[in-house]
Amino acid sequence: MILRRPLLQTTSALSLPQTCIRNLHHKIPLRPIPQPTPFIPDQNAFLQAIGRSLSAHSAKIPSWDALFTLSSIQLKELGVEPARSRRYLLHWREKFRNGEYGIGGDCQHVTDGVAELRLVEAPVVPTVLREGGGSMSRRSAVATATHTPGTRRVVVNVPAGAEPPNESLEGLRGIKGIVVKGSKKIKGPYVETVKGSGGLKAKIKLQEGIWEERRGHKVDGGERRKAEVRAKRRAAENKEKRR
Repeated sequence: MILRRPLLQTTSALSLPQTCIRNLHHKIPLRPIPQPTPFIPDQNAFLQAIGRSLSAHSAKIPSWDALFTLSSIQLKELGVEPARSRRYLLHWREKFRNGEYGIGGDCQHVTDGVAELRLVEAPVVPTVLREGGGSMSRRSAVATATHTPGTRRVVVNVPAGAEPPNESLEGLRGIKGIVVKGSKKIKGPYVETVKGSGGLKAKIKLQEGIWEERRGHKVDGGERRKAEVRAKRRAAENKEKRR
């Protein structure tokens, strides 16, 4: 007697495939949009400052809010190419959002993209070591031919045409990236000394690539091809020597 397997009963209900949706990125809140600064008042100035020819895409980014909300995919759809330019733009966007500026970014008095600088002497506030007493560094306390005891030289940003800073001299903070060289000379990247001021006055002007992070250049084909390129070069040199 031959036994046959019973036929499987087919169910009328068909199992539909389930679609998985990634909802994680929808739950992450958007980071706040930073406020423009006097040195970077709009999106065009931002693209001009970070360089790498991104100012050519100024017309594709309509507003300051769009600059800080567009995703990489949206930037690609707008025509911001190549991909390394988009990565560089997003990199600088997050730095600006975190308050990390380039030269001149912390200037508060800017007129038509120009920030004026002055070299001033401010009193040194002694560090309180114990109750009722204080002390200052030996360098600040000693008098020299170019230094008044109890003072420090600070490069500050002042309004256009103003000589002394408006705020109290004791709480002055210098401009980041600007230093004093020698007795009285303002030095720093993209700093232009005002003629006839003896080095006590200078200015920073917003220009193309003032905040640009320069790309490195490949040596012998870069890291991945360096060994291969150098081996071929040695082989060619040895072949020439044997001739």
